[in-house]
Amino acid sequence: MSQEDLKQYLRTMSERIELAMDQLVPPQDQYPEALYDAMRYSLFAGGKRLRPVLTMATVEALGGDVEAALPVASTLEMIHTYSLVHDDLPAMDDDDYRRGKLTNHKVYGEATAILAGDGLLTQAFQVLGTIDAQGREAVLLRIVGELATAAGSVGMIAGQMADMENEGMKADEERLAFIHAHKTGALLTASVRIGAIFAEASEDQLLALTSYAQKIGLAFQIVDDILDVVGEAEKLGKAVGADAAHGKSTYPVLYGLEESREMVRRLTAEAHQALQSVPLRTNRLQEIADWLVNRDV
Repeated sequence: MSQEDLKQYLRTMSERIELAMDQLVPPQDQYPEALYDAMRYSLFAGGKRLRPVLTMATVEALGGDVEAALPVASTLEMIHTYSLVHDDLPAMDDDDYRRGKLTNHKVYGEATAILAGDGLLTQAFQVLGTIDAQGREAVLLRIVGELATAAGSVGMIAGQMADMENEGMKADEERLAFIHAHKTGALLTASVRIGAIFAEASEDQLLALTSYAQKIGLAFQIVDDILDVVGEAEKLGKAVGADAAHGKSTYPVLYGLEESREMVRRLTAEAHQALQSVPLRTNRLQEIADWLVNRDV
């Protein structure tokens, strides 16, 4: 598949996810309007939709029902968006722009931004709790547990806390790996695992796909760290140099740019290797891995 074909695939998947999300969150004209307007402002502010796309691509690769997976995939984007809204708050990273637009609290105020994030977080579980299981209750229950673990106090939130604690300090290799594996990697890994669970993958398939997801999750974050040093703010949709300004530990800080780039190449090769043991219907997951590490946004 050419790069243009992959980009079209990603656009098509993103459009399907956005249409699904539009039906899964309360409309803007429902009372209290300010809450739902704020939730939708960040949810539909653009972005790669990487997490739900990974879920859908995994379901597709395993021959599962892609259309039926749409609501499940959408919950990954709700959780991710909530984390960005809260991450941008003055008490956290204090960012003014996200995806090229003013951050939620800059438009709606801090209190509403907090509630909008809370709303998106709980909406994800409301969606999962009201899906017609069609006799697959055990599968959906497992997905709920997977999502809660990845997003919760032993996953993404733990990573955010560790990241905050290490501001202004040069974290060692072990601590930096913990931050990235939890703050970013946990939800990315869950995106693939949830797709595999939805498609009722075998345990061997789930193990291989988990390894793939962990490798691309770390590679994705290292690329983000690199782009914060060498990227362009206009393309990224947010300020560059923010990590250095906040005294954050990153891979370029700890290892330098060239070694960080080498780590990305090595992780991507390992991700491809992990998939070689899994019979897949498509090569989308391999193509997404390559796209992630070669992006400039």
